[in-house]
Amino acid sequence: MSDETPTVDKTDANVPPSASGAASSLPQDEVDRLTDEIMNALKTVYDPEIPADIYELGLIYKIDIADDRAIKVDMTLTSPNCPAAQELPIMVENAVASVPGVGPVKVDVVWDPPWDPSRMSDEARLVLNMW
Repeated sequence: MSDETPTVDKTDANVPPSASGAASSLPQDEVDRLTDEIMNALKTVYDPEIPADIYELGLIYKIDIADDRAIKVDMTLTSPNCPAAQELPIMVENAVASVPGVGPVKVDVVWDPPWDPSRMSDEARLVLNMW
């Protein structure tokens, strides 16, 4: 990805992601549309063992939208021993690829920073009764 890649960064589940101010050849309204639709697509992906979507769980750390519409997603898992470790990245890739107008999608599982429950949104905490 180039330095001109807009980035949606969600390193804190309590802070809504936003496109960076990086220059892009894509119009800002298109970057905004892609960002919204990608986030909505990610909210359809659930860990099979947890009744909350991966976005609200705080498992999505970063979304890069390149000028050629290629998408790179950095995500994590709740644990390195997560039983869904093989299938969740594929589910994320398929969900993002379903968004009209996106190019190739690459999903990387990252472990830094490690996931912990503080990354969950209030919505996920409510669903999981973790107050």
